[in-house]
Amino acid sequence: MLATVGQWAVELADRAPLAAGVALGAVALVKMLAATVPIGVAYGKLPWPRFWRAVSWAGGLLLVGYGGINTVVSAAVLGGLIRPEGGYDPVAMRGHAYLWDPLFLLWGGALVLSLWFSRRETQGVGPGRVVVA
Repeated sequence: MLATVGQWAVELADRAPLAAGVALGAVALVKMLAATVPIGVAYGKLPWPRFWRAVSWAGGLLLVGYGGINTVVSAAVLGGLIRPEGGYDPVAMRGHAYLWDPLFLLWGGALVLSLWFSRRETQGVGPGRVVVA
């Protein structure tokens, strides 16, 4: 599975397994926080909700752009529409075209939709909120 990320990841894991594990653990922690902070804000459990919503909006839009562009580009490389000088790693390219980049696009899309549906106009409705008419 690591080869779908890229040859650099395989080489790092072989050369410095502890460093690779720490780096991957840090990435996992950041991703976990990125997934749970918007939930904490929606339930009123985090301070500075406007700050965290702004960070989440920026992150969601970045994920949509990153995932969308890289999905299209990696598919274009695999389809022969783009031919990188020096070639490319086919295993990593397939991993990015079919797995990693679409997942970033999906994650960003879900985050942006969640933020859109929970924007100020609808904050009277949602988890832990009561609508009084």
